[in-house]
Amino acid sequence: MQKRHQNNFIVFLFLLVFSMNSYAQTIDNDSILLRDYLSELETSFNVKFSYADSDVNAIYIEKSNSDSLDAILNSLRNTTGITITKLNDRYYTLTKATTITICGFVLDNFEENTIPGATVEIYESNLSGFTDANGAFSFENVPRNSLIQIKHIGFKPIFIEAKEFIKTTDCKTIAMALSYQELDEVIVTQFLTTGLNKLSDASIELNTEKFGILPGVSEPDILQTVQALPGIKSVDETVSDINIRGGTNDQNLILWDGIKMYQTGHFFGLISAFNPYVTEKVSIIKNGTSAIYGGGVSGTLSMKSMQELPLYAKGGAGFNLISGDVFGEIPVNENLAIQISARRSYTDFLNTPTYTTFSEKAFQDTEVDNESEFYFYDFTTKFIYEINPYHHVSASMITMSNNLNYLETTNDGTAPNRSNLNQDNFSIGSQLQSEWTDVFTSQLSFYYTQYDLDALSISNNDTQQLTQNNLVKESNVKLTTNYQLWDTINWMNGYEFTETGIENTTNINQPPFASNIKGVIRHHALFSELNYSSENEKLKSSLGGRLNYFENLNTFKEYVFEPRLNISYEFLPNFKTEVLGEFKSQVTNQIIDLEQNFLGIEKRRWILSDGDALPITKSKQGSIGFNYDTDKFYLGIDGFYKKVDGINVYTQGFQNQNQFDGEIGSYVVKGAEFLINTKNNYYSAWLSYTFNKNDYTFDALSPTIFPNNLDVRHAVTLAGNYTIGNLKLGLGLNYKSGKPFTQPDKNDPINEAVFPNEINYEESNSSRLPEYLRADASAIYTLNINDKVKTTLGASVLNFTHRRNTLNTYYRLQEDNTIETIERLSLGITPNFSLRISF
Repeated sequence: MQKRHQNNFIVFLFLLVFSMNSYAQTIDNDSILLRDYLSELETSFNVKFSYADSDVNAIYIEKSNSDSLDAILNSLRNTTGITITKLNDRYYTLTKATTITICGFVLDNFEENTIPGATVEIYESNLSGFTDANGAFSFENVPRNSLIQIKHIGFKPIFIEAKEFIKTTDCKTIAMALSYQELDEVIVTQFLTTGLNKLSDASIELNTEKFGILPGVSEPDILQTVQALPGIKSVDETVSDINIRGGTNDQNLILWDGIKMYQTGHFFGLISAFNPYVTEKVSIIKNGTSAIYGGGVSGTLSMKSMQELPLYAKGGAGFNLISGDVFGEIPVNENLAIQISARRSYTDFLNTPTYTTFSEKAFQDTEVDNESEFYFYDFTTKFIYEINPYHHVSASMITMSNNLNYLETTNDGTAPNRSNLNQDNFSIGSQLQSEWTDVFTSQLSFYYTQYDLDALSISNNDTQQLTQNNLVKESNVKLTTNYQLWDTINWMNGYEFTETGIENTTNINQPPFASNIKGVIRHHALFSELNYSSENEKLKSSLGGRLNYFENLNTFKEYVFEPRLNISYEFLPNFKTEVLGEFKSQVTNQIIDLEQNFLGIEKRRWILSDGDALPITKSKQGSIGFNYDTDKFYLGIDGFYKKVDGINVYTQGFQNQNQFDGEIGSYVVKGAEFLINTKNNYYSAWLSYTFNKNDYTFDALSPTIFPNNLDVRHAVTLAGNYTIGNLKLGLGLNYKSGKPFTQPDKNDPINEAVFPNEINYEESNSSRLPEYLRADASAIYTLNINDKVKTTLGASVLNFTHRRNTLNTYYRLQEDNTIETIERLSLGITPNFSLRISF
């Protein structure tokens, strides 16, 4: 696309000078003031014209060659739009019309083809319409000084004054230029399944509308789908608590329409909290993150809902064995559209096989045992408004909730124990995207997000009451600019401000205990990045960085610089290499300090860095990868090294002798990821392997170096899908080596020299759980009712072999000095069924 290298002001001055020059030339040669021409006509034809000076002043016209007064006056009517009325044979009146009749033809920029269906909108009026099959349009009673906008998909919009199209003998024509939009380069058009694409910056993009099928998934679940990728797994078999290259879930930056999300799951991690039917695209970044993103030392997941004004209304509704949902995209008018979705579970009044299996997994080893009532919901809405073709504004809102209530009755006639747990998130944000010239654009955005986790437990015949709360409030504003320096180089710059406040409270009435910890961190960041693409597009690179200033209002102030690097080069046809690197930091973490936290179900609390007990968490990561890709075959391998400093044992989920030490340390991950994928129009089969060696270093502990709680050395996935007409089938097998844990000392299991007694453990994480193995299957059938309506039937089974894998093992000391072994098990066989209708 040809770039315009002058800004709007320069263009305006150029046009002004050009217009004045043309205007002067016209006056000097063939034009005459209308009032002077009328004087000449009065003398030549012995007539008189009556008019207001303001109606004819400064109007220049060309003299007519006709000898007929009637012909001359008709020409003046057509060219000036002035109404000329004959009173008698001698006297005429001239009045300037406030409305005019216009007409025209719309052609392409080569003036060879007409453009039917182009939108013609007349500002300062309620007139609008479309060009007909011949590209023609015509309007009456058009305000003389109004502005016309003509637009059509694939062409640049045009603004022109209405008086330029005054209807005469021949209607004028106008040519529209083609509009070109630069898209991200896609390396792999089908990566594992349709709708999964690998981009030139090594990130993975998920397009939910085009998504095919994965084993065990009958409907797109965003956070479950990303776990099909090498290096992304969940050690505890949840969809929301995912581990990217050995990092904890709280070390991921998860964005929805640019808003940071502190809650990502329903059913306490078993279901994604983001409706896939209004989430158009998901970007997954493991390394080489753009400087535009701050936080998330492990990985980044950026989800985006509707990005463009829809041409027509569309929507859908459906249900599965857990919940039902409805969504829609509605164009209100040519400039405004709304997207809305709602989803709610019916688990509080209907038990299904899927709910039963999920409940066994979520509530095992918790206080919840009987007569429980649980449900969840989420709701989203988004507005897009096109101020003009160069400025767009959008506003997004998402709210979600998990609610659990239960009674625990006793046999002694006392009041039942009552407990409830509420987990809520509310977020709202807005973006203004502006195209100032062909080479300069900007985006201004802000958001506010609030996460609230509340638990209440009333026991001992209503005499003891425990309340717990974790509250997060965050506000953010960001300005990003992009300037195309040359055809091959783009320069991105920006500023971001974030204020995060977190409060943690615990209150017990008997025995009296109260704790209330509050903190606020303000974060300023300047970021800049240069993006280069060679003319042959074989070399693509970005080099940038962020300069962060963190200020905890009570404890510390610190500057942190984060360089970023992302290079890809096609050294042979179909062969590419990628070199990625990044420094990142974050000031929000989740701690897991007590098993009885929040009824033993949602045990994590968000906290802020304080510069002492929990410093700013920082990471360094580098990787190099090679891939070979053709239409039918993909082979890729990546090696990486990642180090994360500033972690606390509270954030790592220790359940051994180190659980309450509060020590500060680090971890290092060295690993490799391998993927081979063969595919065509009917099938896709793949084998992936991930190797991780993940070790802690805590100088104050003994030993100082030992395996990370998330040290899963080997992970293998063998899977495939096949399409037969309207039927899609998926089958897969997942294998993981066991994660480490710590056993009691077999020779001296209990330390009776302290009060209360404690368990004596072996060296930290010196034992391993059994290997993990799970087989999944799924099927989807699509029935097209007509051109606009289709029905989709889906069925899936997770773990159809019913293998009960051990996810974690830990120990508790009982009052009689016996050691209780606690094992958390995986999901059993979990069927699901879905029915959807879309239009």
